[in-house]
Amino acid sequence: MDVFDRGIDKTPAINLVNRRNADIWNKHAIDSVVATLQSGNIVLRMGLGADSHLLAQINRKDKSYSHCGIVMVEDGYPFVYHSIGGEDNPDERLRRDSANFFFSPDHNIRLAVIQYDYSAEKVQELRQVVGAFYHSRPRFDMQFDLKTDDKLYCSEFVYKAITRTMNDTAYISTTSVLGHNIVGIDDLFMNKHASIACQLKFE
Repeated sequence: MDVFDRGIDKTPAINLVNRRNADIWNKHAIDSVVATLQSGNIVLRMGLGADSHLLAQINRKDKSYSHCGIVMVEDGYPFVYHSIGGEDNPDERLRRDSANFFFSPDHNIRLAVIQYDYSAEKVQELRQVVGAFYHSRPRFDMQFDLKTDDKLYCSEFVYKAITRTMNDTAYISTTSVLGHNIVGIDDLFMNKHASIACQLKFE
């Protein structure tokens, strides 16, 4: 596991977000991560806002991340498919964003790239499944209901795309919260099929 980190000047900044955006190290680190992305990777990020920290609490084992998506390389560039709601996505439809945009330090403090052990053939099947989901453009699921497909929360989208590709609903374990089954973001990388390729903390 590669971890990008470094010491920084602790002098208070007038605008921390602007400083992170202008930080040459952050830009270089993001470019380095984006250059390694492959189709089928799962990408994670942790946002700055209170809503991100609230969503991270759904994770039972590791609360480091609040959002996730699936990478597909298209015409040589990696794009991230992800389900997101809130003011950043008013129509709440499944999105396709460039990897650089997804990883932007504007509103994020850390990111990770997850590799799965599926074959190259399964990656191509996953591409078709992700494409079908994107074509239907489901809205974000504020009810966190794993039983429905018309609305999907972020980790539900990733979970369903992968388990349908593998034709195995037990491929990724779910989490029970008060008798309600959900998929935590930590369920996506704390399983025997996944490994952390890299992590990055913005300075």
